[in-house]
Amino acid sequence: MLRFFVTQSDQSLTKLLQWQTKRRASFKVALICIVVALVLTLHRYLGDYRFVLSVLKSIELNDLSNIFQSFMLHHVNAQLHQLMFWASSIVLFYFILPLLVIVLVIKEKPGDYGLAPNYSFSNYRPYLIMIISMIPLIAYFSGTDGFLASYPFYKVGKNEGLYPNFVIWEIFYFLQFIALEFLFRGFLLHGTKRRFGVYAIFVMTIPYCMIHFGKPLPETIGAIVAGIVLGAMSLKSKSIWPGVMLHYGIAIMMDLSVLYRKGML
Repeated sequence: MLRFFVTQSDQSLTKLLQWQTKRRASFKVALICIVVALVLTLHRYLGDYRFVLSVLKSIELNDLSNIFQSFMLHHVNAQLHQLMFWASSIVLFYFILPLLVIVLVIKEKPGDYGLAPNYSFSNYRPYLIMIISMIPLIAYFSGTDGFLASYPFYKVGKNEGLYPNFVIWEIFYFLQFIALEFLFRGFLLHGTKRRFGVYAIFVMTIPYCMIHFGKPLPETIGAIVAGIVLGAMSLKSKSIWPGVMLHYGIAIMMDLSVLYRKGML
């Protein structure tokens, strides 16, 4: 009889622990989805210097709005400032805020969300193959009107050298790719994989595709394929760093190809 009650007690405790584990997992998934929606929204508005300027003017912070306007619109390096502001917004909202949520709210290790480096060459080899396979596609699309008009984001003047402004921009460009990969292939993907399994890849791909709206159609469609492939590779390697290498590698090749087409290299 005593054994029966002990067994029943153990079973009840096990069920309670399982229920608490499922409840915590459900809370974490809901929190991550809400945070992703929030940071995408915050960047969409606060990452736009024009919106920020309009807010400063609407609340009558005249001195601050004048300084901000001069820095963004009238400075000799206004274009660079605008792009740095945009990239810094991505780093803040896509990287720093989700990282704080992991550490302070979820209370887990950032390395479990893809930030831990994985130095196994087997994890990097598929990315190197993908970069090489993209060379002919980049060579072709870099000559199309859509890509010539869109890239590089920093428009190099005819008599302007690549140093320092273009180089500075590429550093910020690289940092925003780290933040981008972390939000989608780290925070969102690894944060929901226990709940959705491999289907977390497709959950992540939807918002990742949507942030490409407004870019050339081939790039936006390609983002769907890239989201799935990069997501699968991130799950396998448990790291975002091979994806950062691939993403930025393709981006820098695109920028340099377009500059070459324009006769600036």
